[in-house]
Amino acid sequence: MKPVAIVLSGCGRADGSEISEAVFSVLSCSQQNIPVCFYAPDMMQADTRDHLSGKSVPTPRNVLIEGARIARGQIRSLNHLDIDHHSAILFPGGLGAVKNWCSYHMDGINCRVQKDILRVIRQALAVKLPLGFICISPVLAARAAQDNGISLELTIGENANVAEDIKAMGSKHVNCDVRHAHLDTEHRVVSTPAYMLARSPEESYTGIFELVKIIRSLQ
Repeated sequence: MKPVAIVLSGCGRADGSEISEAVFSVLSCSQQNIPVCFYAPDMMQADTRDHLSGKSVPTPRNVLIEGARIARGQIRSLNHLDIDHHSAILFPGGLGAVKNWCSYHMDGINCRVQKDILRVIRQALAVKLPLGFICISPVLAARAAQDNGISLELTIGENANVAEDIKAMGSKHVNCDVRHAHLDTEHRVVSTPAYMLARSPEESYTGIFELVKIIRSLQ
């Protein structure tokens, strides 16, 4: 089987990838005998956070270099991702998804999507390569699909405000339990709430495992 590409937005939920969600993605793939590899955009983070205090700090950080912390150094710049070499692409959550991959955190439904992220998602949608979006990252999927006139079925759980934004960007939101994942059968896009709803690591992991299980079934 071709490896699943896991795309990272940094390291740490407040300014990059949610570490548990990234690790649960790797673990879920491993348990289902799916090889993985890592990518991240080679760009500076939108901001840097002290994860103890939650405050912004002036130290600039690079998304690719920070992602290497999670990937144990085995990571490539996203501009090298060739969708023909992968069986699926996963996007863990964390605020890096809406700060670094796109500007949703600041600009809401009028957000801009980073060019390499936009290319990868649009190419995958065009050939219906399975895509997995975790936690807050479905808003990125909705925005990336919008300009191509594609309406996706997505879930971030049951957060009414974010659900309305997904609808405003032309996609459909489906409420979903944290332990489950939702499949858009037409576009082969899977999403799960994870820490948008999870009250424990076990809940987040269970939904991510289900997402990977569905993606495995699409191969």
